[in-house]
Amino acid sequence: MSQITLKQLEAFVQVAKLESFRKAARALNTTQPNISSRIAKLEEQIGQVLLKRNSSSVSPTHYGKQLLEKAQKVLLAVDDLMETSGTNTLFEGALRVGVTEIIAHSWLGQFLNTFSEAFPNVTLELRVDLSENLTAALADNEIDLALQNGPFKMQSENPIPLGSYAMTWVASPNFKAARTPIRKQDLAKQTILTHSRDTLPFLQLEEHFKAMSGSVHLVPSNSVTACLEMTQQGIGVACLPTAIVKSELDQGTLVQLNYEWAPDNLNFEARYNHEFAAHYVKEAANIAAKASKEYRSQ
Repeated sequence: MSQITLKQLEAFVQVAKLESFRKAARALNTTQPNISSRIAKLEEQIGQVLLKRNSSSVSPTHYGKQLLEKAQKVLLAVDDLMETSGTNTLFEGALRVGVTEIIAHSWLGQFLNTFSEAFPNVTLELRVDLSENLTAALADNEIDLALQNGPFKMQSENPIPLGSYAMTWVASPNFKAARTPIRKQDLAKQTILTHSRDTLPFLQLEEHFKAMSGSVHLVPSNSVTACLEMTQQGIGVACLPTAIVKSELDQGTLVQLNYEWAPDNLNFEARYNHEFAAHYVKEAANIAAKASKEYRSQ
């Protein structure tokens, strides 16, 4: 009888966790036929059906559930062995990381370069999305690591802080009141470009201007980049994270408004499943924390 391989166990664990052969193939950076072949061989060797398949999902059988826990322990033990060796080139696979657009426009490049140098045989899959979508993706095992801002609808065990980012009011240099203190009633007359609905900045902006007479024109956007470009074009004023507008302020394509209030700082965290995360996922979170700290100290 041939030996059970780690690749077979990896395939089984990923399919059981993700309830999908296609998602497991993506997570392991291989093809769906390869995943199916590995599991079929594992079932043949053990002499038991491990997965129940139907048209919409896959789930472990009763025997599969028993084997799943043991398979996970084996993989964690191997991961611990490779970590102890101190040789990061032993790690293979894919890191599926989700980031918010704010990170994509600040220190993401440094993070990606540092991680790739540290783990050259681990491929990176990047998802840029709203924080609430990343929370759902992490819960559904669609990503391994989320670098995102709160508030969080779902709590994570021992998240790693990535720093706090202040908000600032900005406008086109052509905005007439750009250099002088601006009153609330005057700001309320402007088109205000902001984050998407249900985000902390939008909700606080909405509350801040709620008591104003007349309608305040808040324009939410799922894209911070689009918001930034519209502000530069003079379509409206915006309240955005300082990290996003830093280079534009330095270059003079935006100016900072002198207004006394701004939404609360955005607090960022690195979040992942601590129980079954591979060593390189944990290290990626630490690398993210370092990249964020270096960026904020510039």
